[in-house]
Amino acid sequence: MTARRVLVLLIAGVVVIAGALWLASQRHLEKATLAGDFVLPGLAKSLNAVTEIHLAKGDGTRTTLKKGSSDWIVAERDYPADSGRVRKLLLDLSALVVVEEKTRSRELYPQLGVEDSDSPKAAGTLVEVVTPTKTYALIVGKPAEGRTGFVRVAHAEPSLLAQPLISVDAEPRRWIDRNVVDIAEQRVKEASIEPAAGPAYTATREAAQQTDFKVAPIPKGRELSSSSAANELSSAFAALQADDVRRAPAAPAAPAAPAAPAAPAAPAAPAAKPDHAIFRMFNGLELDVTGRAEGEHHFITLLARSTAKEAQAEADALNQRFEDWQIEIAGYKYQAMFRPLEELLKKVEPPKPKTTTPSAAKKTEK
Repeated sequence: MTARRVLVLLIAGVVVIAGALWLASQRHLEKATLAGDFVLPGLAKSLNAVTEIHLAKGDGTRTTLKKGSSDWIVAERDYPADSGRVRKLLLDLSALVVVEEKTRSRELYPQLGVEDSDSPKAAGTLVEVVTPTKTYALIVGKPAEGRTGFVRVAHAEPSLLAQPLISVDAEPRRWIDRNVVDIAEQRVKEASIEPAAGPAYTATREAAQQTDFKVAPIPKGRELSSSSAANELSSAFAALQADDVRRAPAAPAAPAAPAAPAAPAAPAAPAAKPDHAIFRMFNGLELDVTGRAEGEHHFITLLARSTAKEAQAEADALNQRFEDWQIEIAGYKYQAMFRPLEELLKKVEPPKPKTTTPSAAKKTEK
């Protein structure tokens, strides 16, 4: 090998090594530059222009949040959204900054939960924030340590460790305004309960300072399990929240007169009797509640009335919001509203078996 050829190879080796060092420095520089950068640059300045937020998972679960004239709506329910939660999501997204870049390998995305959401098994949630000029799209993956989590800008290669931790759920019921009503226990004067099974009864107290409710009628020979047995009724509407909502079915239209006699139809199975209760407050507010249990789900419809002028505004506000809605509530709250009378009464002791005395046994033997 000639000296000239050795020199050429030496120069080529130096060039390769220099190039490798330059690329390494550029990658290091790129990651250093990313750290602290906004994941969705420009969103912070566009928050007031956001019109919709789309949340989607690969299994088909979706929520669409739409900005109305004064507040946010959950489109899948056509019901007011928890605007505080929506605002927090937008603020967290706009403040999201890079901690460090993670993998660009698509094969490793599932480990972080940032794979494309077009697969039913995809763990992440696609979040799309829509403005008139731009849509910001982000895949929110698994949480990491502390207040960080894994994310990836949709259609981009780098997956990122970012903060703050973004919490999203694509179930529409998670985004509704859950507040229904909050009536303090001291306000409840009377509750007339008509359970679906068992006799009707009324629990009453004369004054808000009176702790225990009197219950009537009580079956002959029975008594309350304690003087406070019916007191739980007063907590039925304290901090009452909705787990979900749905439109109440429309009342059936009156049937048109038949043109000709029709063959008799098989009698329809009677609908199961609903639970029903009327709660009366000391200020004249009345809450007329009808409930149905469907497996593990418990739904109520709510109608407010007023027997006094000071309660009219409260009744009107409740009717304006909940008319034509069925509200799903927690099972324990449902039980508090429609507690069967039997559960308030002292248990009936079974009759004790008769015992034979030794003297009686001897007489029997004779």
